[in-house]
Amino acid sequence: MTDDIKKYFNGLLQKVNGLYVIQITDRDGVPLLRVSHDQNVDFSLMPSFIPTFTTASDQAGKLGLGRNKTIISMYSNYQVVQMNKLPLILTFVGAEDCNTGHILALEHQLDAHLEEIKMAVSEA
Repeated sequence: MTDDIKKYFNGLLQKVNGLYVIQITDRDGVPLLRVSHDQNVDFSLMPSFIPTFTTASDQAGKLGLGRNKTIISMYSNYQVVQMNKLPLILTFVGAEDCNTGHILALEHQLDAHLEEIKMAVSEA
């Protein structure tokens, strides 16, 4: 991966007020890229709930509403927005008052920057 990709995602982190972490993983939850602010936020549980996105997304697809693209989870102190960009999963963790619509609006802008990572995952 090039430094340009990491710079781009660091820039996104700065643009969205209240966004703490952007993490890109493969379908199984293996971290490929992670950018975050230097804050005392405990994200030690992230590895355990990222792989559950794939399962939840598959189950939601069985409702007959089509393929699930995004899951938004709200907690007391955080919100988690996960996007299905197979073979990648994007996870955004922000403050409870972070603008969710702003995060969702980034979806189509990200596609061009994810191609290099998708090709690396597909080749492996």
